[in-house]
Amino acid sequence: MNRSKWIIRKAKAVDAKGLKSCMDAAYSVYLNRFTEKLPPMVVDYEEEIAAFPVWVAESNNEVIGGLVLMFEDEYATIANVAVRPNFQGKGLGRSLLEFAESEAKSRGYMEIRLATHVLLTENVSYYLYLGWAEYNRDDNRVYMKKYIKS
Repeated sequence: MNRSKWIIRKAKAVDAKGLKSCMDAAYSVYLNRFTEKLPPMVVDYEEEIAAFPVWVAESNNEVIGGLVLMFEDEYATIANVAVRPNFQGKGLGRSLLEFAESEAKSRGYMEIRLATHVLLTENVSYYLYLGWAEYNRDDNRVYMKKYIKS
């Protein structure tokens, strides 16, 4: 992880506004493909931080990335991961995904899952490149998983 550019830390309630801004920026680049806002753009991040394990990536006191995890009985799920557009392509997304794997592994999970929209084809390609595998698909979502190395 390139920690000289950012840090990843547990989100606090005061991060909700910055996290919302980050998510809106990250997902707004895809709005030309959709007729309405994407689900991460309508979430109350103060509630999200209170209800789920949430982390933020921060640089110069600005939230530049976010990660929301959920822990099921058999696997961990990345409910949301996003990076501000001006920080994309610099390794932060990969760092957040690696952090998610590490967090899941530290809690005893051997599998991590996520879902992305079928129209976000570059995300599907990126996850495949990072070793994720597609295990299901419906009209809207591509479901992916990755086994965590012990």
